[in-house]
Amino acid sequence: MTGGQVPGHPGIIDAHHHLWVRARHPQPWIDPVAMAAIDADFEPVDLAPLAESAGVTGTVVVQSIASEAETEDLLDLAADSTLVRGVVGWVDLTADDAADRIDRLRAGRGGDRLVGIRHLVQGETDPAYLDRPDVRRGIAAVAAAGLAFDLLVRRHQLPMAARLAHDLPEVRFVLDHLGKPTLGGPELADWARDLRTLAAAPNTTAKLSGLVTEVRRSPWTPEDLRPAVDAALDAFGPDRLMFGSDWPVCLLATSYRRWVEVLAELLGDLGAADRALIWEQTARRVYRLGAS
Repeated sequence: MTGGQVPGHPGIIDAHHHLWVRARHPQPWIDPVAMAAIDADFEPVDLAPLAESAGVTGTVVVQSIASEAETEDLLDLAADSTLVRGVVGWVDLTADDAADRIDRLRAGRGGDRLVGIRHLVQGETDPAYLDRPDVRRGIAAVAAAGLAFDLLVRRHQLPMAARLAHDLPEVRFVLDHLGKPTLGGPELADWARDLRTLAAAPNTTAKLSGLVTEVRRSPWTPEDLRPAVDAALDAFGPDRLMFGSDWPVCLLATSYRRWVEVLAELLGDLGAADRALIWEQTARRVYRLGAS
């Protein structure tokens, strides 16, 4: 990198990171032993120098727990931030008043920064969770509010996500972490097939994020990640892919800057216009972030 910038692109949008202060919003999913690197508080002041060093000029912060109170705090934080351009929050999709809950979030401080909603589907044990009428009603309310819906699913849930995306063409779906493929495992071919099925729905996009924590071996190399990145490029194309750091979760396997550098290496064969789509333009379009 030169001057902290990814070669050929002056301003990056980080479409996926988290922030939390555990005294206010506990993170019970963090194992203090296995996840010691992120068993801490992470605030905008911690992110800002990392983002600047990597050439990131805007971000989208994503919910980490099923809490509307957390979403309210993230929106309040975004209202005072020149870095955080959007918030992907949480509401109870199954609630009869899901649409009203979204409206209340948008009416509060920083509500204009609400760009999407996400539910932690990866933790749901029902193999047909996204087929449920009440869940789909809630997701339709997300779309009616002009928001995107982030899909946080594991590899075995991709077929369920694909059914959803094909059945609800009015919703803008964003696949987080490419569906969490197990890199270096025998399931990669099945994952790539299911990814293509999801991508066949034109209302879907995906984030090149969260991959470093899915590699089976340590230390990992960029080549361990290449099959997933290449499969995503083949399935979605650059105009439906966006960069995400998954910070601070990425710290379990790498630094913020190294992930940016590695992704730049993996995208090195693309032309400047295609790289600009992934680094910035897709996120701006899908999350409706507007110009800098």
